[in-house]
Amino acid sequence: MESIRQQTSQATMVSLEAAAASARGGFGCIFSTSDEYETALITERRAQGRYIQKRDHWPLTLFVACALTVAGMVLLFS
Repeated sequence: MESIRQQTSQATMVSLEAAAASARGGFGCIFSTSDEYETALITERRAQGRYIQKRDHWPLTLFVACALTVAGMVLLFS
């Protein structure tokens, strides 16, 4: 009688483990870590062109304007 219960409980455990493995497989993610997910996300966004930097010429323009202002002041007051 004890061996029948043991076999039944063992069969139940094996069945539950198989069901758990099946359930985990259905909700599985293709990424094993969050780093892999972030890398794939950034790669996809770069391919879409989201991280392209706009070339602003404001710093150069401001530098030239300041340099011309300083040169003009030096020539004016010398």
